[in-house]
Amino acid sequence: MNWIANFVRPRIKNWISKRNSDTPDNLWTKCPGCGEMVFHRDLVAAQHVCPQCGFHMRIGPEVRFAATFDAGKYDVLPTPAVAADPLRFRDEKRYSDRLKDARAKTGRQEALVAARGTLDGTPVMVAVQPFDFLGGSLGMGVGESLVLAMQAAVAERRAFILFVASGGARMQEGILSLMQMPRVTIAVDMLDEARLPYIVVHTDPTTGGVSASYAMLGDVHLAEPGALIGFAGQRVIEQTIREKLPEGFQRAEYLLDHGMVDQVVHRHELRRTLSQLVHILLRKPRPKTAASKPVTVNATVARMRPPEAVADATHDAGNP
Repeated sequence: MNWIANFVRPRIKNWISKRNSDTPDNLWTKCPGCGEMVFHRDLVAAQHVCPQCGFHMRIGPEVRFAATFDAGKYDVLPTPAVAADPLRFRDEKRYSDRLKDARAKTGRQEALVAARGTLDGTPVMVAVQPFDFLGGSLGMGVGESLVLAMQAAVAERRAFILFVASGGARMQEGILSLMQMPRVTIAVDMLDEARLPYIVVHTDPTTGGVSASYAMLGDVHLAEPGALIGFAGQRVIEQTIREKLPEGFQRAEYLLDHGMVDQVVHRHELRRTLSQLVHILLRKPRPKTAASKPVTVNATVARMRPPEAVADATHDAGNP
C-alpha cells in the first residue's frame, strides 16, 4: 500500500479545494465610472459607492432596506400571485423561461419588493424596483405588488417611499403591462387622498413607461447622482429631432437644473434626507438622536399642506 499516494495526497487535495471554495470570487469589483478596482469589503461599507470617483453602483432591495429602516429591521410583504405567461409570449426563448432564469438569478419572484418598517421611529412603507430582474420592467406582478403595498400604506397610515429603476413596460405582457400604469396611478391618488407622503427616489436608470407614469407622480422627487432619467433613449431622440442633445442630457443633475427633480442626494445622505422629508410632511418631530441639517421645505412640499401646517412642520424640522 502506497501511504503517500493513497492517504496523504487525497487529504492535501481536499484541504486545498476546501480553501479555494471558502474564498469568495468577488473580492474586487471594477468601478464602471473610473475603472478602479475596489475591495469588496470597502465597497459594502460605502453602500456600493466608489470611494475613488463617487460612482453609484446599482444595488438590490436587501441593501436598500438595510440602509433605510431603523436597525435594518423590516417586514417584507408577500409577492402577489399573477398569471405567469398570459400571452404565451416567445421570442428567442419562452417568456416563462426568462422568468425562471430571473428568479433563479436574483432569488426574487418579481421586479419589485415592498417592506414595512420604521424610519427614525416613524412607520413607512418602502418599495424597491431593482434593475437586475428583467431590467426592472413593469409587468402585472410589479403593478399588483405596488397597488397592494400602497393600499397597505393607506390602511396603516404609513408614508410611501419608492426606489425605482426600470427600463419601462414589459413587452412580453403587451397591453397587460401598460394597464399597470393607470392602476398604480389610482393607488397613488389613494395616498394623496389619505394625505400620506409619496416620495420617489430615481436611481439609474429610470426610463420608459415607468418614468412616464407613477415614477413622476411623487410629492417629492429625489435622485441619486448621475442617474439616467427619461422616457426614450438619447440616441432615439437625436435621430428623431436630428439635433445633438446637450451634454449630460437626461442625467439627474440636468433634470435638477430644469426642475424635473427636487434634489440630487448622495446615497450616504439618502436616509437622513428621507427621514426629514417624512417627518416634515407628516408633521412629526424627529427624535433628538436623528437631529441633523434641516431640509428646506420647497413648493412641492407646501402643496401638500395648508400654509399654517407647513410653517409648523418647518419649525419642527429645525428650519427658521
